[in-house]
Amino acid sequence: MSTPVHDDPLSRERAHLAASRSALRAMREDVETLDISDVTANWVNAAVLERQIEDRIKALADLSETPLFFGRLDYLHAPGAERAEGAEGERFYVGRRHVHDADGDPMVIDWRAPVSQPFYRASKNDPLDVSLRRRFGYTGGDLTAYEDEHLSDPAEAAATSKLLQQEIERPRVGPMRDIVATIQPEQDEIVRAGLTGSVCVQGGPGTGKTAVGLHRVAYLLYAHRERLARTGTLVIGPNRSFLHYIEQVLPALGELTVRQATVEDLVGHVEARGADEAATAVVKGDARMAEVLRRALYAHVSPPAEGIVVVRGSRRWRVAAYELEEIVRELLARDIRYGAAREALPQRIAHLVLVQMERAGEAPDDRVQNAVARNAAVKAAVKAVWPPVDPAKLVLRLLSDADFLAEHAAGVLSEDEQKAVLWVKPARSVKSAKWSPADAVLIDEATDLVERTHSLGHVVLDEAQDLSPMQYRAVGRRCTTGSATVLGDLAQGTTPWATRSWAEALAHLGKSEAVVEELTAGFRVPTDVIAYASRLLPHIAPGLTPVASIRENPGFFDVRTTPAGTSGVLAACGELLSHEGSVGLIAADARVPELAAALDAAGVGYVGPGEETTHDTRLTLVPASLAKGLEYDYVVLDEPRAVVDGEPDERTGLRRLYVALTRAVSGLIVTHATELPAQLG
Repeated sequence: MSTPVHDDPLSRERAHLAASRSALRAMREDVETLDISDVTANWVNAAVLERQIEDRIKALADLSETPLFFGRLDYLHAPGAERAEGAEGERFYVGRRHVHDADGDPMVIDWRAPVSQPFYRASKNDPLDVSLRRRFGYTGGDLTAYEDEHLSDPAEAAATSKLLQQEIERPRVGPMRDIVATIQPEQDEIVRAGLTGSVCVQGGPGTGKTAVGLHRVAYLLYAHRERLARTGTLVIGPNRSFLHYIEQVLPALGELTVRQATVEDLVGHVEARGADEAATAVVKGDARMAEVLRRALYAHVSPPAEGIVVVRGSRRWRVAAYELEEIVRELLARDIRYGAAREALPQRIAHLVLVQMERAGEAPDDRVQNAVARNAAVKAAVKAVWPPVDPAKLVLRLLSDADFLAEHAAGVLSEDEQKAVLWVKPARSVKSAKWSPADAVLIDEATDLVERTHSLGHVVLDEAQDLSPMQYRAVGRRCTTGSATVLGDLAQGTTPWATRSWAEALAHLGKSEAVVEELTAGFRVPTDVIAYASRLLPHIAPGLTPVASIRENPGFFDVRTTPAGTSGVLAACGELLSHEGSVGLIAADARVPELAAALDAAGVGYVGPGEETTHDTRLTLVPASLAKGLEYDYVVLDEPRAVVDGEPDERTGLRRLYVALTRAVSGLIVTHATELPAQLG
């Protein structure tokens, strides 16, 4: 005899899921049928409203493979009510977005709502008035299991959640997923930190720092939607492959308006077609270059050689040279942008003329002042004293003209440093110059000196440890009036100018007051893998706390000596492809063409980093230089020594190796024909 639905908890939960999906569909249909013909004043308002409606419809999409809710909270008492003896609490289903029924009663509560917070924070020591926390297990979009924690029972509350472990370790194919079902208490504290303060998260491999940063954006958009709608939000990643990997996380949480970019995108005033030697890039990325640029720019301001005579009708009005010089000194002392001061100068001159007019008995108004400011004599004087400066041309001259550079770098850069940044073959023009990425950052700095960069409400900066001081300044300009979430791992710094300390980095960013949080619990990398990779820490980041894996599944790990060539690597790939999930083949950049040819010859399908894997093509061939931030269920790491030797110095090479070793979620095979680096023991 079958169990009645009302007596079967799993059936009741499935029924609630079906009802919630139906309610979400009704919410979407309500938006789709909105008639805005009578509520818009003009076609501009109509277009804006239509776009908002389109975004709302997209946000209400029911993704069949994504669980609508993943947890349930049964409270002992009604939230906010007096806790009377015997009072019955409320029940809330926690999910990725809010869903309500036809009467407006909630069927699913957004994970970001205050009432959902105990799902992540409640514990046996502090149950937060929760009597029951229920987690749900899904296969695809179907609810297949549940697991209860009675937080009033210390023995039961202390047990490890099997469903939580399964969700953390679940194989993945395709882009990065959200972690709303598995956010841990220490992660939740960072996610829900206020908008006004900046946060820096130091997190080793597998600690979830990227996911924490993205979920923090989603939370801030929920808690401060109107403010951030006006000021904007931005996620900055190290490269396009990384951004493609994370681009589905926020849309899955219903957030569609967050812009994503690389630092190169932000400073794209010129096309970067060239490249610098490491030593040159280090000097160009040094924060001292900001002072060199400032000096070079303001050197264009010159003291007036003579006064100004303004002719209006039959009258002549004179501004003496000393008066003009006083105005220039005042504008320089105010430390405002070069361009803003230049725009203020003609108005200040015109004001002096108007004072003379008033003393002579005239009654000039603002129109007269504006006319005087546009007078040919005033314009000529402004051009001579405070000429316009093109930022790209300024940088071009600094990098091309040794005397000009020496004049403005004196006492700031040494002679050797000046020689390092000078072009061997000067370019003829801005368009013909082969600008490097570091040059583009210098132009962005100069552009900001001329005209203030627009500031956003919140910026997330991921893989921050690889930025130069000048790149930090470029990012900081985008959030001078807003806040930032800085994510990184000092042990994974793989540029010659990599960050040495977060205090130094935050100072360059302009966020010295930011709180630095450290995540040390590893959720993604298996115990044996992270223990092996951590052998490198004393050599690449002494003082950092090693990541401690909290996974029950130790994962698969093997180090193999293989014959020279590619046969051993291909065999390892075939072995790992027999398991469910994604496989990454990581190799030194110089080895990638040979491995690609071998895979093609063997008929093994693969994609490049940033391209989406499928169930039929689950192998990604990854140059070591692009591995940072990416994760795969299984990884084959080819020739660790070649990864180290592919970098300009051993420390950077060992850091690159540390990154490559920690990309695996379930298993790692290291293959090598040459000797392993001694630091691996």
